[in-house]
Amino acid sequence: MDSMTRNDNWREAIEQDREQKERYFREHHRSPIPPDFRGEAFPGLEYYEVDTAYRFELELDRYDDAETVTVETTAEGEQTYRRVGQFRFEVEGTEVSLDAFEPTDGSDRLWVPFRDATSGDETYGAGRYIDLEPEEHRTADGTWILDLNRAYNPTCAYNPAYECPLVPPSNWLEVPIEAGERDFPVEVHTH
Repeated sequence: MDSMTRNDNWREAIEQDREQKERYFREHHRSPIPPDFRGEAFPGLEYYEVDTAYRFELELDRYDDAETVTVETTAEGEQTYRRVGQFRFEVEGTEVSLDAFEPTDGSDRLWVPFRDATSGDETYGAGRYIDLEPEEHRTADGTWILDLNRAYNPTCAYNPAYECPLVPPSNWLEVPIEAGERDFPVEVHTH
């Protein structure tokens, strides 16, 4: 398969995921969207165009001693994660790094939350998340596919009744990440 076909397939997979998520959020009884905004009233989800410049294949620089960190949540609670390593890459000529976290429940998926220069303006103010699953996002040679086009909003962006972990300060970026999900287009308040 040549790289063009692979690029088209990759782009198509993201578009399909976005459509599925829209459908789930609009119609499903377990949607995080408050009932008033489901069905006909659903305003849709907004995204940046899919852009290959935001898709990286990276080594995870593992920390020698993964420390357990306590992450505060939107509901003034706390969750614990292990900070296991760091991804380093360039965004429009600026070198940036993001810490990768593992849940302390023993699963080997990675959680890569971030805030950036678009947060609170074009994207959700508390930041966005990327989840990396080893079987899906690891290449044969052990690198990870960090695709910022797959950045998504935590559930509390749609409904303040949810509790979401806040982005640790080490993952606050100065640069804009114009990829992935944009802010939910309506203001949602709990009754």
